[in-house]
Order: sequence, then structure tokens, then C-alpha cells
Amino acid sequence: MAKRTKNTKKGINFSNEYKKENLHDTQSQNDTRELPINKVGIRNLKYPIAVKDKDIKIQHTIATLSMYVDLPKQYKGTHMSRFLEIIEGHKREIHINSIFNILDEMKKRLKATASHIEIEFPFFMCKEAPISKHKSLMDYKVKFHAVKETGREDFIMTVKVPVTTLCPCSKNISKYNAHNQRGEVTVSIRFNNSIWIEDIIKIVEESSSCDLYSLLKREDEKYVTERAYENPLFVEDVVRNVVLKLRKNKNITWYSVEAENYESIHNHNAYALIESDSKFSNGNEKNFIINRY
Repeated sequence: MAKRTKNTKKGINFSNEYKKENLHDTQSQNDTRELPINKVGIRNLKYPIAVKDKDIKIQHTIATLSMYVDLPKQYKGTHMSRFLEIIEGHKREIHINSIFNILDEMKKRLKATASHIEIEFPFFMCKEAPISKHKSLMDYKVKFHAVKETGREDFIMTVKVPVTTLCPCSKNISKYNAHNQRGEVTVSIRFNNSIWIEDIIKIVEESSSCDLYSLLKREDEKYVTERAYENPLFVEDVVRNVVLKLRKNKNITWYSVEAENYESIHNHNAYALIESDSKFSNGNEKNFIINRY
């Protein structure tokens, strides 16, 4: 059993066996299996973050974090607690501008050559219903994925946007109405300078049959139903529409656009993907570290 001294005004004093220098560092033991590890670290840590917001400047939300480093073959394990120490050193809130500072600190403290961080969070936008003008919040899924190696760094932003689509084929062959459904469009981009999350959401919503709202009154429901009917789109149409709009932004150096419809009359989903090629990236692909998202 651990020996303790009697209580004092300053609290309990533990014996020398609890001092760090007297505790064996198992993780730093030599490993003889000659196998380096590509990624090791922590997953699914919930933590408050602050992200830029066009309307209110800063939006506070709760993210799910994953943090990894590479591990040289001579070490038995990494020091998991240091990931948490690094995060806690940022005043209990991560600002997105500090991502690469965090990656630098991970490399330094964990003696790594590569560091990775993935930050997933709900992003909220206030939307106004099209006719009644009632305001309500919509949530969107966003992910930041950043990697830093010696001399190179990479960053991908992914935004998932729910949409409505109405089937052009169904409309063309049916006497009455057409089948429609909710879908999800996933846009991943690499970019220079800065890109607003809200701008990506707007591009996607404008590229669908109709966008979604949290609060709709009867007059709004009439509008969104008729709007979708007048704007039928396949998933193929949606990804093409989004890509044409993304290409107009000269800050974007790479994109991946996916559309998935949760079909209302089929026992499967419909899916389409377009990813930019090396010609669009204009030589920037040599700096890409993150594999296809």
C-alpha cells in the first residue's frame, strides 16, 4: 500500500513513491520488433472550440477531436496524456487559427516527424423561411483535417449539407407529382487564404432542388414543395452544379464533391462523386499529404 503522511493545512503529502522521477516510463522502453507506427493517439475527445462566423464573428460549439502522431520503431508506445496536456494548454477552447501551432507542439513534445488532428463539429446558421420569414437555426456537419510533416503541411475542410432533390425521370413519366427525398452533399476542399463555411453551404443549397429549413409554416411548405417540383435534379446534376460554382473561387486548389440521395421509393441510395484533377490543382498536389477524404 502507498504510505501517506498525516494531513496538513496544505492537504495530503504523499511519499516519494508518487514522485514522477521515481516512476518507470514504460512508453519509452525500447521495442525490438522493428516496426514503426504510422498513427497513434487519441480519438473521440469532446472539447469546446471557436470558429469564425460571418454574422456573429465567432461561433462557440462542441467538437469531437482525434489527434495522432507517428511513432518511431524504437519506442514501445506514445505518451497519451501529452495530447490532453497540449489541448488543455489552449485555455480550454481551441481557436481554429491555432491548429498548426497545436500540430507543431504535438511533434515537439511527442518527438514525432508527423502530427495529425481531426476536428468535427456542428456549425449553426440562422435561416429565414422563404415566405413567412420566421427565423430558425439549421445545423451542418463540418470537419477540419490537418497534418504537418517536416517541411510540409496540409489542410482539408469538409462541409456536409442536407438538401432536397426531386427526380427528373419521375416527373417526366408520371401523371401526378414526382418522388422527392432528402439528400446530403459533402464538399471537401483545399484552399489558399480563407473560405467561409457559410459560402460553401450557400453553394450547395443553390445547387439542389431546394434547401432545408428547421421552421416552416404552411405558406413556406407550399413554396418549397413547388420550388423542388420546378427544379428536378439527379445526384449527377447536383455534383456538377456544385463543382461549376466551386471552380469560380480562385482560392480553391482541390475539391471533392459527393451527393447521396436517401431514395424515397427505392431500397438503395443514389450516389455521385466528382474530384478535381491535377490540372485544376496546378502543381499544388505535390504538397498534399492527406489521402483522399
